[in-house]
Amino acid sequence: MCPPGALITRSSKEHWSAKTPTSGTRPQMGRGRPLRGQKMSSHASASMIYLMAVFRLTKDSIVKLPDTSFAHRGVKERTDLQRLLRNNIGVVADDVLIIAEEFDYWEVSKRRIDLLAVDHDANLIVIELKRDDEGGHMDLQAIRYAAMVSSMTFAQAVEVYQAFLGKTAVGQSAKNKLLEFLKWNEPSEEKFAGKVQIILVAADFSKELTTSVLWLNEQGLDMRCVRLKPYDNGSETIVDAQQVIPLPEAEDYIERVKAKDQAARAEGSDRHVLRRAFWIEFLPQAATATPRFEGKTPVDAYYITASAGPSGLRYTYLVWLDVAGVEFYINRDDVTFNKAIFDYLHSKKEEIERVYGKSIGWERLDSKRASRLFDDSVPGGIHSPRDQWPATQRDMMDAMIRLEKALAPHLNAAVEHASARTDGTEEK
Repeated sequence: MCPPGALITRSSKEHWSAKTPTSGTRPQMGRGRPLRGQKMSSHASASMIYLMAVFRLTKDSIVKLPDTSFAHRGVKERTDLQRLLRNNIGVVADDVLIIAEEFDYWEVSKRRIDLLAVDHDANLIVIELKRDDEGGHMDLQAIRYAAMVSSMTFAQAVEVYQAFLGKTAVGQSAKNKLLEFLKWNEPSEEKFAGKVQIILVAADFSKELTTSVLWLNEQGLDMRCVRLKPYDNGSETIVDAQQVIPLPEAEDYIERVKAKDQAARAEGSDRHVLRRAFWIEFLPQAATATPRFEGKTPVDAYYITASAGPSGLRYTYLVWLDVAGVEFYINRDDVTFNKAIFDYLHSKKEEIERVYGKSIGWERLDSKRASRLFDDSVPGGIHSPRDQWPATQRDMMDAMIRLEKALAPHLNAAVEHASARTDGTEEK
């Protein structure tokens, strides 16, 4: 049972948490359970933030505390709220070190960062504070600040931190304290400030701001919204601190999704580079073995095509991660023509595959305009060791030579058959 005088914070009907205030007249900071909200997407947290209710538990009743504003309680933004957070930063961010307050080491701007911090991974953290319940344009402001400090070096951070300690902890060595916090034996410019995170702190946030933050996080930024909601408890101001974006229980999942997306982008970039390298090596040989590919330019796609002669008919070299192949692609504007070409060649399937030397794939693709014949069984691809690429490329050229040989005797007749079908002149 909660002790008399405890405060109860409710974020939904499903869970409750109890907090006991300390005595005194200064604002008391407490962190309750995270809020629930409306999920925007698989990558995002809540876009609509629901307010919590805070209750006083007495012996005979549960009394809801009226909400209030910092301004109404006489709490100023810089001299009160910012000062208290500077000395109690764990309220909005765990395990970070404040290295500057009102940071304004700019050459081209007079703007100031409310609080600048570092985390144990040596990332910089821009903390912007507003005492009102909208947040204004603090997201845009913080992004500008993050960009401006992104080039900060370890040596510059030491200089900034030393100036900060000169006001708050005279006689202490900024370099030693920073190294101790980072658990480094010596400075590392390479590891310092690899990322810049942003923490926005306000009494509440507008839907415009939360929507922007969610979208920016999906694009790869690291932004958090922490709401400090004040409540009137007579002579005390009770402050409920909630990280509303991203929701704490979803934070690990969101980080995993980000990591997966980044890995996928890196892999995609890697594929493009490898494909182009593969085609650069392959095309000069292909132009000799299969002259119709002469003059083709290396690309970062998985295919290279060349005309088979008649309009809409093309031979194609294919390469994927671990396998390669060849293809005959039928794709004129007229779907009836395409299907007629395919059907005619399919009627010669036994002879075509005998000349080719093995079975091939036949896809009429009835729901699409095009049709195709293919062999995707050539071993090796762009992820194969580079010294194995030549063998794969030789097998691809051999397959293309055999495919052309198998189809050549039938193409003119197939085109005549398809033309008759589309012109309505086919003999009955």
